[in-house]
Amino acid sequence: MFKIALAQINPCVGNLEKNYRKIIDYISKAKKQKADLIVFPELALVGYPPEDLLLKPHFIDQNLRYLKKIMGACSGMTVLVGFVNRQKGKLYNACALIQDKKIIDIYHKIHLPNYEVFDEKRYFSSGDTLSLYSFKGYDFAISICQDIWEKTFLDSLRGKKIDFLINISASPFHLRKVSVREQILTGAAKKLKTDIAYCNLVGGQDELVFDGTSKIIASGGQLISYAGRFTEDLLVFKFNSKKKYPKLKIPIKEEEEAFAALRLGLYDYTRKNGFKKVVVGISGGIDSAVVASLAQNALGKNNVYGLIMPSRFTSKGTLADAKKICKNLGIKFSVVNIDGILDSYIDELKPYFTSKKKDKTEENLQARIRGNTLMAFSNKFGFLVLNTGNKSELSCGYCTLYGDMVGGFGVLKDVPKMLVYKIARYINKTAKKDLIPRSVLQREPSAELKANQKDTDSLPPYKLLDPILKLYVEKDLSLEEIVKKGFDRKLVAKIIKLVDDNEYKRRQSPVGMKITPKAFGKDRRMPITNIFRY
Repeated sequence: MFKIALAQINPCVGNLEKNYRKIIDYISKAKKQKADLIVFPELALVGYPPEDLLLKPHFIDQNLRYLKKIMGACSGMTVLVGFVNRQKGKLYNACALIQDKKIIDIYHKIHLPNYEVFDEKRYFSSGDTLSLYSFKGYDFAISICQDIWEKTFLDSLRGKKIDFLINISASPFHLRKVSVREQILTGAAKKLKTDIAYCNLVGGQDELVFDGTSKIIASGGQLISYAGRFTEDLLVFKFNSKKKYPKLKIPIKEEEEAFAALRLGLYDYTRKNGFKKVVVGISGGIDSAVVASLAQNALGKNNVYGLIMPSRFTSKGTLADAKKICKNLGIKFSVVNIDGILDSYIDELKPYFTSKKKDKTEENLQARIRGNTLMAFSNKFGFLVLNTGNKSELSCGYCTLYGDMVGGFGVLKDVPKMLVYKIARYINKTAKKDLIPRSVLQREPSAELKANQKDTDSLPPYKLLDPILKLYVEKDLSLEEIVKKGFDRKLVAKIIKLVDDNEYKRRQSPVGMKITPKAFGKDRRMPITNIFRY
């Protein structure tokens, strides 16, 4: 019998002292549970992804010094930990197998991902050696993240007699990613006819969220044990070749895992960047209600401040709901009426605009006044401004540069509008009361920048818009391919034009969390100057 401990930790990129202490703490926890082997995630010592920190030689030096400190704490222990190795002037995404204060071996990641959010070939060289290990009568192999996804890697292990394969990983979350991973791990276990121990990172890092969900897959392909989701955990498991394990299933609900991912990403971005409090512009609409609820849940009601900024176009119902949202959440708030500021803007600009009719200029002035007000509160009180724009709006440019696009962090940047509604209902369901008033859920969306304005004046209904955006933005389908799926040609062409024409806006939006298979930013990198259509 062999007992393995998977230490699913939340490191902070670049904070080697804190990461080192966390690793030591989890080694101690695993030791108390009499684990034979303690496994940490990919690049656990430096955090993932370290990006251009890897170009700093002194960063690599410090990482190696801390690895030696970890070795010193491994008396009577066997530990597998991810770090950055330097050999003959080259850098490697590596893991060290430490046994009783000595490095027994160092494994270098063989397959480096260079797609979507990954850019490992910019920094690392590929390893070329597959090593097998024997420990306490068990034979095992080590792999790092992408390795186990590659057929050539699995083929290199076929025919080798191993009792289990360890995979340390930093696999970012997106909706339904857990099923994709399980399919890969199940296929690998069946192909190699061996058990797999998968240890994944957890936590938020800029736009990425790591969900953890470390797991044990039996040789027959069934899931037999797994760690917590979106939380640090220590999964201790006894390998016993004679025992028959029941097959488990990880429950997946879209709105539940979206909420958990957004909550974790928001918390880590705020705290890891040194902010204690956040400010949210509360409009009385669904988006700001969900952002404020997430912030209150993640950071606590005393660390969230609401700013309500009505104008002459704000309806009584919307204003009442904005106040009710803040009161329901128990957060402090202020009401700053922007009409006087708007009038002064219009008066000052009037001599220059005399021959022009009122248009989006006056609408956008309101959004920019609100943006300036939010930033003023940020500067004066040290608040992090949480942007409340969603993916549907951002896709189509239905937002104002330096207005409602301001903020330090875009909580809903990768959340389509219809999913925002699902998350809102989930928030109310779990709270067992209407934290977000029903009137907010039922009211037709409106920016309220002019009289009787509705989102549908500029955009198709979100129930129709979101599926088309998913096909074009996430699936990269052409106009013809989308039309063949039953959508109106003129409508599809209009939406594609909106998406393409507003790339310049998206480049200037705040960083925000990725929760779909393809988010704007690192995932989808389109040129701004671009005349290709459809």
